[in-house]
Amino acid sequence: MPKIPPRFKRFLKILGPGLITGAADDDPSGIGTYSLAGAQFGYGLLWTAWLTLPLMAAVQEICGRIGLVTGAGLARVIKDHYPRPLLWLVTVLLIAANVFNIGADLSGMAAALRLLFPVHELLSAFFLTVFLVVLLIQLPYRKIANVFKWLTLPLFAYVITFFIVEKNYQGLLAGTFLPALSLFTRPAYLLMLVGVLGTTISPYLFFWQASEEVEEEKISHKIVTKHELRNEAEDTVSGMVLSNIVTFFIIATTGATLFTAGLTNINTAAEAASALRPLAGNLAFLLFAVGIFGTGVLAIPVLAGSAAYAVAETFSFSEGLNKPFRRAKAFYLVIILSTAVGFLLNLAGLNPIKYLLYSAVLNGLIAPVLIAVIILIANNRKIMGSYRNNLPSNFLAGVAFILMFLSAVALLFSMRS
Repeated sequence: MPKIPPRFKRFLKILGPGLITGAADDDPSGIGTYSLAGAQFGYGLLWTAWLTLPLMAAVQEICGRIGLVTGAGLARVIKDHYPRPLLWLVTVLLIAANVFNIGADLSGMAAALRLLFPVHELLSAFFLTVFLVVLLIQLPYRKIANVFKWLTLPLFAYVITFFIVEKNYQGLLAGTFLPALSLFTRPAYLLMLVGVLGTTISPYLFFWQASEEVEEEKISHKIVTKHELRNEAEDTVSGMVLSNIVTFFIIATTGATLFTAGLTNINTAAEAASALRPLAGNLAFLLFAVGIFGTGVLAIPVLAGSAAYAVAETFSFSEGLNKPFRRAKAFYLVIILSTAVGFLLNLAGLNPIKYLLYSAVLNGLIAPVLIAVIILIANNRKIMGSYRNNLPSNFLAGVAFILMFLSAVALLFSMRS
């Protein structure tokens, strides 16, 4: 049996919260939003995939570094060092976005599963809610992620499909590297842009990454060193690269299939799944449903968990997904409540595909506020000491803030006119 190279062994060893964060980033909301982006605008939003990669990696690395250096999640750091109104603002924005996102992901999962089983979507969403809550209470999240991460592999079917369908190479190159400025005058394009940015650089991942680095630090009894921070950065970048590869190919594949075929207005999971027909034929529904289910099982605990971490840190509750229910009751009750309220939002009867997009847009509107707070924390010498932000981190995080802020302002302005 050939030996595994030492460098690759080391790489596998450092993979942890960053990789899980990247996998959770391509949640049902992300898949739905990227599919809509490709269907409506072809290759017109492909440029966001490469542009957001360094930006999201920088923001997530900062969040992980804050967790490692302070030994506390973002809400706890804000509570200890900043005015209480800022803590309340950040916590309320996060909970609102996460609960809405949970509801959208449950709706998307239920719609996808209905492609395989003739069960009403509300009933599927209810059983999914119960299933996920019981799973989280009974098992540590890391065990859940280790099992269900394999169900996200069907997402790579978009990569294979892209290479077997006909493509407009001139449009592909232009869309990948040059944003079409004429599209920025269209409110629908701005809505989709904010949605793509919001589901890629998502607020819940900021809090999740910081808190999971703290948990990892406690379990492994890590001491903060430059070596550990380098490992955290490599783990984070690996997760973000994986996430954005999937992002690029979902947009590119739906652009090459649905947009080219004139199916620009996706209203059902079946229409979204049809992008995989050139590869899978009648199995397209199966691949799509399994991919949505796998990403949902990874993402909803992250959404509910990041909200629970924020609330627990705000009120000094015992916290941690590796703790049993009896030792962190309030923490798990927040998870149960946020997941249950997310399910109840499905009673509003929103179109599942559009619901996924609206969830992404909400994240896009909230993210600039939280990125600004993260930059503020990461540059505070009192909090970060010698591990505060360097120039490249500040530049990339600043670009992420400016891009998302201007996109949000442009969208809000276009909706008024």
